[in-house]
Amino acid sequence: KAFHGKGSFTFTLICSFICVYTYIFAVLINKVSLDVTVEGFIGGSVVLPCSSTEHNLKLQEVDVSWRHNGSKNVCDLIPRSNSIETQDTRYKNRTKTFPEGYVRGNFSIKLSGLNHADAGEYICLITPSDEQETVELIINDFFVVEPTTEKGNQTTDQEIQEEIRPDSVKKSWLWILVVTLLIVLSLIFIVIMFRRKISSCLMSGEQGIGSDTHEVVSPGPRY
Repeated sequence: KAFHGKGSFTFTLICSFICVYTYIFAVLINKVSLDVTVEGFIGGSVVLPCSSTEHNLKLQEVDVSWRHNGSKNVCDLIPRSNSIETQDTRYKNRTKTFPEGYVRGNFSIKLSGLNHADAGEYICLITPSDEQETVELIINDFFVVEPTTEKGNQTTDQEIQEEIRPDSVKKSWLWILVVTLLIVLSLIFIVIMFRRKISSCLMSGEQGIGSDTHEVVSPGPRY
């Protein structure tokens, strides 16, 4: 019975650890998968990616806004549709949105005429799903003159994918890999400790049985 009680307690403890780690893993995946780094150049342009994981979005119930360094209003996509009344003056005529992508949950924007003041943290806020995507923008000094010709019939998604550098997702995948590795190692450690606990309890039980079988029975009185 003692072994059964200890085993139940250990099993409950392991299940609790697994549940906690699963929750932490889900939260971290949701967070780090949305954190990217994008590089731009003085005078150039860059796409700041933002997408929702929700399906079947109802645009009339969605509110999306972009903020720079926590306070500056870069633009409000929905429901104000990039209204110039709420937009910070420094971003006027410098932001491009992609309304055709809204129904697919794509709320990326394109920021042009880059300068050093544009560097920093950009946050895309999506409500009521409480999604938040953080993009770190790094500005380099190399000057880029962009072509004025249109890209033909290129779709919005293709344009966004070409603008986003491959380096922007490396940081996210690195964090995902680290978190996954830590969780796997933790689970392995828990399993090992659980097995050791079982072995210890079995050995204790065998020793108890052995001591009972080897107990010397004193002989009765002879007549």
